[in-house]
Amino acid sequence: MKCEIIDHGPVRVVALGGEVDMSSSPEARRAILGVLSRSGVLVDLSQVDYIDSSGVASLVEGYQLARERRLPFGLVGVSASALMVLQLAHLHTVFPIHGSIEDALADG
Repeated sequence: MKCEIIDHGPVRVVALGGEVDMSSSPEARRAILGVLSRSGVLVDLSQVDYIDSSGVASLVEGYQLARERRLPFGLVGVSASALMVLQLAHLHTVFPIHGSIEDALADG
């Protein structure tokens, strides 16, 4: 899995790529929760080829922490394979999902 943190104005972007599975989801979780200690987060899933339930659990945990702290949280550029998993779990209606970082920032 690839994991990069990028400052982008009022939020930080956690860009994930490759496979977000049981072996790599702890790294994704640390990155997302670490960003939420300082700012809101957008998780870029455009380069994710595969995500399993442990990866989804990392996203859910980040979303819940952001809500508790009243910080922005959203998913951007969700790949087709990641979107399919979110839809199967009925989480596509829970997470704020945006087409791009710019769209997310414009939506506030």
